[in-house]
Amino acid sequence: MDRNEFKKKAKKSIDELFNKIEKLEQKKEQATNDIKSKYDEKIAEIKARKEDLKAKYKELENSSHEEWEEAKANFNSSMESFKEGFSKLASIFK
Repeated sequence: MDRNEFKKKAKKSIDELFNKIEKLEQKKEQATNDIKSKYDEKIAEIKARKEDLKAKYKELENSSHEEWEEAKANFNSSMESFKEGFSKLASIFK
């Protein structure tokens, strides 16, 4: 996969995950107080990971040819961390 394809795929993945978070935020309004409390705790974690993921994507977009592999690895690591946090958040509603 070339750089442009990877960037497009990365952007699409980010957009999909961020949209899923918005849907979970809507579910929160219908949840019990106990679930809302757990949600608030997890959402704080995921928002920190979201900012890190955005930063890693920006680095990926602006990386030179020499920096590409490192930027790509950093982005992938951040994406996995974000997905892990998202899974924990989503599990509250199951």
